[in-house]
Amino acid sequence: MHPANAFRIEAVEPLMEHLRRHPLVTLAAAPEGRVLMAQAPVLFRDLDGCPVLDFHLSSANVLAQHLAVGFHAVAVSLGAEAYVSPDWYVSEDQVPTWNYMSVEAEGPVAGLDHAGLVALLDDLSAQEEAKLAPKRPWTRQKMSAGRFESMTRGIVGARLSVTRLEGTWKLSQNKADVDQEGVVLGLGQHPLAGAMRALK
Repeated sequence: MHPANAFRIEAVEPLMEHLRRHPLVTLAAAPEGRVLMAQAPVLFRDLDGCPVLDFHLSSANVLAQHLAVGFHAVAVSLGAEAYVSPDWYVSEDQVPTWNYMSVEAEGPVAGLDHAGLVALLDDLSAQEEAKLAPKRPWTRQKMSAGRFESMTRGIVGARLSVTRLEGTWKLSQNKADVDQEGVVLGLGQHPLAGAMRALK
């Protein structure tokens, strides 16, 4: 995460909401000493006060083979991001930078059993289908008999038990108010402009 405290977000609710809006994460782990990466959509769950990220991987994924013994991982969700031009500031002698919103979740990863995998797939698709309303939600009941079961043989489910959850909202908080306003104007209709207004 960014080292500047001005950008750090530790309140759980906005981090959970970010993960719901931007569920595709990059996973990084080094189960054998070499850093391995994978992308996966995650489902944030609160299990009796213990936050977890459930996800699935192709059985052929390089990290999947390590689920039997488990490993430690970091998941990063990158949300809205944008280049910031120095021309947008009122103050002089500024340099280009990048504003962005991201969340990191860290913890041990273990495999899910088949029932856990199926529950994850149902819940994840329901979460994402809800974003497409008023479209009628897709469910696996629309699939031919046996097809869903056949396809799940090619994937594995996993759970990251979150021991660290924090975010970076780098939204020009370190700049003067007039410079922040200049960035908002420069960004126009970009989602980061709305996020910056919400911080006020």
